[in-house]
Amino acid sequence: MLVRRYWQPFSEMNTVKQQLDQLFDELTHVEGAPTTWTPAATLVESEDALTLHVQLPGVNADEIDIQASREVVAVSGSRPVLEVGEGEKLRRNEFRYGSFRRVVSLPEAIDHTAVSANYEAGILVLHLPKAEEARNKVVKVSVAGATPAIDDTAETVSDAAETAQ
Repeated sequence: MLVRRYWQPFSEMNTVKQQLDQLFDELTHVEGAPTTWTPAATLVESEDALTLHVQLPGVNADEIDIQASREVVAVSGSRPVLEVGEGEKLRRNEFRYGSFRRVVSLPEAIDHTAVSANYEAGILVLHLPKAEEARNKVVKVSVAGATPAIDDTAETVSDAAETAQ
């Protein structure tokens, strides 16, 4: 079984940034304002489709925007900030709130007009059928009104021989 892995340096840098932000928040005990965050995603490939799973716990389905092209899928939206009641104090918060955006480059072209989505238990599942590539099909092309060049040459040579006699 062939396993393809794509190194995504920007995703790794984003993870390190989030970890550093969390570390500084814990050291300074400052409550952070809503920021942008990136949800976790998993891409699974089958013979005829790709399936993208995106973790979006606590996000309302109405807040999710999905845009798909032949080679890229973008999921964006926002998660509302946790409301702290009167007399309560937030002591620890490791959740990310505010707007989010996840752009996933696809290893193969998809039929972006046939994408379907299902959102259940905080997991968004996108079914992305692969596009049928027209360039992989072999088509025989014939030229209309053309006569074979060999026959024309043979007649011309025999006509030239008769003229020479």
